[in-house]
Amino acid sequence: MKTPYYLTTAIAYSSAIPHIGNVYEAILADAIVRFKRLDGYDVRFQTGTDEHGQKIENKAKEAGMSPKDYADMISSEIKRIYKLVDVEYDLFVRTTDPFHEDSVKAIFKRLFDQGDITLGKYEGWYSLSEESFILEKDIVDGKGPSGDVPVWTSEDTYFLRLEPYRQRLLDHIEAHPEFIQPESRKNEMIRTFLSEPLPDLSISRTSFAWGVPVDFAPGHVVYVWIDALSNYITGLGYHPEKPLTDLFKTYWPADVHLIGKDILRFHTIYWPMILMALDLPLPKQVFGHPWILVNKGKMSKSVGNVMYTDSLVKHFGVDPVRYYVLHEIPFAADGNITYELLIERTNSDLANTIGNLVNRTIGMAHKYREGVIEKVILDEPYELSLKEKCEAVLPRIRALMDDLKVSDALEEVVQLARFANKYIDVSEPWKLKNDPEKADVLSHILYHLVETIRVVAVVMQPFLPKTALEIARQIGVSDLSFQTLDVFGGYEPQTLGKPTVMFERYDPEAKLKEILEDVE
Repeated sequence: MKTPYYLTTAIAYSSAIPHIGNVYEAILADAIVRFKRLDGYDVRFQTGTDEHGQKIENKAKEAGMSPKDYADMISSEIKRIYKLVDVEYDLFVRTTDPFHEDSVKAIFKRLFDQGDITLGKYEGWYSLSEESFILEKDIVDGKGPSGDVPVWTSEDTYFLRLEPYRQRLLDHIEAHPEFIQPESRKNEMIRTFLSEPLPDLSISRTSFAWGVPVDFAPGHVVYVWIDALSNYITGLGYHPEKPLTDLFKTYWPADVHLIGKDILRFHTIYWPMILMALDLPLPKQVFGHPWILVNKGKMSKSVGNVMYTDSLVKHFGVDPVRYYVLHEIPFAADGNITYELLIERTNSDLANTIGNLVNRTIGMAHKYREGVIEKVILDEPYELSLKEKCEAVLPRIRALMDDLKVSDALEEVVQLARFANKYIDVSEPWKLKNDPEKADVLSHILYHLVETIRVVAVVMQPFLPKTALEIARQIGVSDLSFQTLDVFGGYEPQTLGKPTVMFERYDPEAKLKEILEDVE
């Protein structure tokens, strides 16, 4: 029996096409679950779209469409973009799915029946951009945190009682230090929100109609906290009035809710308390990943610095884009993206390091041995040991991936390729080609290089799946399972085909000019 592993992303809000900062989360999740599958886990990966709310209702009206048609359009675009960057999920849940809406209605009713939800009136400053009430202290020069002008709103609303669950949540966080990661995020949640009594949370609206209706209260629709957050269990077939499904029994509690750091409060306070009220286990971990900044500033349409996935893939290709966002966004700090940095990283790591290693090695095999690779493993004649590096790489990557340090894990792959390039420089195979007494040493060098390239292809799969398959094709390997790394020397002797260039090496000025002309 494989160990189950359930990972979710936040569901994307269907008000507009997501930029690369939003899509990064899906790529990050995809790399994690690809690794887990290769590592022998029974993986379920769920993502989707949050399709209700006033903003979508307004956007649809502006576009002359019904809210459902508008949500259908945006949702299909998000699916297309995920497919473009090789994000493979098991379920794409939409909050307009009938099974989801049915469960949300029942969850709301159950919480109401047991006294966790009460009717009241809410008055306060409402931010349409954030679709939430904000505190007066957060309004500066008449504008809320997101830059819009909040409006004073008064409406009847249902409230979820949070305070009865605050101490229980604090106890859970203390007993499970891994629950909120990275560590800095956990401290922020405790200090900012859980150190004082919690006010009741408004969870219904009467000011708009585009939402899941509250069956027993005409005019009320269920607000985002119960609607969107519940997708993590409704996607497993959870319904409070029905027996637990096999999917739910297998995969819940989730191993990781992967979310942006800006929505951490909703996932580490509201969502756990909803689960407590439903008498369900809490997810094992909520990981708040950092943002992608452009020139060290937050992406903003008003500033005009938004980068879209379609444009980046058009100019760089899928795997260079995946590589950049996975490698350059740190574990706990915001990362930075610019066209200049993308060009630089593609040239240095992909073209000059990985692509060059494959091309150079296959080229030497043809030049010195007519493409024939023999399995010759001697006592290592050089100070650098490719065998030792290859045997250590998967355990090192596994330890990093267990901690969701994806950037560091990918760096291990690149470091192995760098080491192999260095091995070529140290062993100088070109000096051995005409020395009959060194024939075995040359065979040893070529075999170790191709075997290392095979290892690179295997461990690269979660991050750059297309590149991994292309490397495997060029060296004639079909089995890229992790089991093939159990013993160094798994590469079978054969005659290699001619190498092909995998990554274009860009002229920085010319490439930047091409991109900027297209963007403008």
